[in-house]
Amino acid sequence: MGTIRQIILVNRPQGVPQPSDFALAEAPMPEPGEGEILVRMRVGSVDPAIRGFLDDRPSYLPPVALGAPIAGMSLGEVVASNNPAYPVGTLVRTFATWSDHYVIGPDALGLEVVKPQPGTELYHYMGALGPVGLTAWVGLFAVGEAKPGETVVISAAAGATGSTVGQIAKARGCKVIGLVGSPEKAQVIRELGFDAAIDYRATPDIAAEIARVAPEGVDVYFDNVGGETLEAILPLMRLHGRVPVCGMVGQYNDADHPHGVTTLWQLVVNRIKMQGFITYDYPGVLNQAQQELDGWVAEGKLKPLANVRDGFEKLPEAFIDLMSGRTIGKTIVRI
Repeated sequence: MGTIRQIILVNRPQGVPQPSDFALAEAPMPEPGEGEILVRMRVGSVDPAIRGFLDDRPSYLPPVALGAPIAGMSLGEVVASNNPAYPVGTLVRTFATWSDHYVIGPDALGLEVVKPQPGTELYHYMGALGPVGLTAWVGLFAVGEAKPGETVVISAAAGATGSTVGQIAKARGCKVIGLVGSPEKAQVIRELGFDAAIDYRATPDIAAEIARVAPEGVDVYFDNVGGETLEAILPLMRLHGRVPVCGMVGQYNDADHPHGVTTLWQLVVNRIKMQGFITYDYPGVLNQAQQELDGWVAEGKLKPLANVRDGFEKLPEAFIDLMSGRTIGKTIVRI
């Protein structure tokens, strides 16, 4: 039978996660039941949303129990199958656990077959050509309804989703402004084609700086951080502006003390649509999204931005760096 490796939760983090909150453990090799498949993890996705699952509070998925493996998106290879739709050798992407092997059924969250294009690194299918790209596409176009010629502002713009949103917005003919937290990150997004980059740490009045580079106002604000940034941008929104809310990473490490947004009246003043979303709420558009993402990469309009580590045991380290703001692009661990 053998054993598998897992990254388990030892302590519930207080603020930024620490190495002592996680442990590397072994468990018996699982066996797939009727209709199930055994998957060997090939690429682990490291995402801010995982931080919300580590607190003992309700979220859109149940919290991870102490002593249980961390949950997140994973790309792997089927190594044993009791389901003819997923024969041995199939590459699948799904929500699973941080385990080097795991068993899933056909109803697993986000389960998709991955068919990599020749010459494209597999790990990109957990980034700009995977859940990150799909999230960016759904948030920007299905929820944000971004149109050519409109002005799009993106927070955490050098991150996995933000850097993708900016590039696909440019591919659709939008003006794109990115908010970042360092001169290095500002330079990165300028090189990706953003029209303007604002380092919020070096800007005493972020609203005034956005208004300077976007005097026409903001049509779409792709929100990844919430808090003070959301509060500053709402008064800059144009009539019938849209705010797709992808995440609130600015509050994940201190969810007990969220920032109270005082400018929500602007939703009424300018009839703004503000909506949270989960990518897989929109199954009907995912094929179109995947095709467009693949096409933009092939045309050079979308350059996947990835921060890649190697080794299963590096998952906690990569996650801690992500939640400390030390990463650029999609954080990925190759197993």
